[in-house]
Amino acid sequence: MTVAPYRLARVRPLDAVAAPLSEQFFVRNDAADFESPEGRMWQLVPTPFPASAANQNSAPREGWTPGASVTEDRFTFLAPCAPVNVFGMAHNTGAPGRSLPPQAFHKAASSVVGPGDAIKLSPNVGYVDPEAELTVVVGQQARNLTLENARTAILGFTIGNDVSARDAQKSDELWISAKSPDTFTPLGPWIVVGLADKGTPISIVHNGTELTAASSDDLGWGVEEILVYLSSFMTLQPGDVILTGFPAECRQINPGDEVICRVGGIGELRNLVVAGE
Repeated sequence: MTVAPYRLARVRPLDAVAAPLSEQFFVRNDAADFESPEGRMWQLVPTPFPASAANQNSAPREGWTPGASVTEDRFTFLAPCAPVNVFGMAHNTGAPGRSLPPQAFHKAASSVVGPGDAIKLSPNVGYVDPEAELTVVVGQQARNLTLENARTAILGFTIGNDVSARDAQKSDELWISAKSPDTFTPLGPWIVVGLADKGTPISIVHNGTELTAASSDDLGWGVEEILVYLSSFMTLQPGDVILTGFPAECRQINPGDEVICRVGGIGELRNLVVAGE
């Protein structure tokens, strides 16, 4: 039986007390209309990543116990998980990408930020592009997946912005300096479980201008194929994220810009761009 899609989010109470480990809780919403009153009322749930120490719920406190209801005016959305591994897929657009072997790159987990957080550009970073991407969130340990069982490893999908420093990419063949600066992987605002991800629209809005959109069907390698490839040489961990590729139009970003990444069925990931140190 097919289960209706629902959302999971990782949030922090607005009245959270400052501590070395800041509070975090997971919440769930089953409303089909995200903007409705029901769509803004969330229920506290256990972590969907019980095997990941990075994604454990904080200790319950008044009003923040499993089953309790909380409205969006009581919390801030965080990146929907704290991944051990962040992967991107290189040259994964249409037939040209598929003519090459699948190839992944690694982004530092420390580059992850959440919705509303700033993308910080250092003065010497050069030309930087945003890339809106349908992003897989792994739900369980997985190794040696097949095309037939690959989706059993998926918890759901979120939006990722694979911010990329193009000048650094030209001089660094491993892309680590181009892809892993702090704040270069915004994720969020939530995970949609049960998303029908075929033909999913993908686009960017840059300073209010919507750029030419594309679709998940324009990716060279599909979701199942990507999971088979990655799990063939390493064990995927609960909470890991895989940015599947960017098939649409992008535009250079600079301090003062706003970039919105849109993925159909999930929503919008909105971040401002600021000057960093």
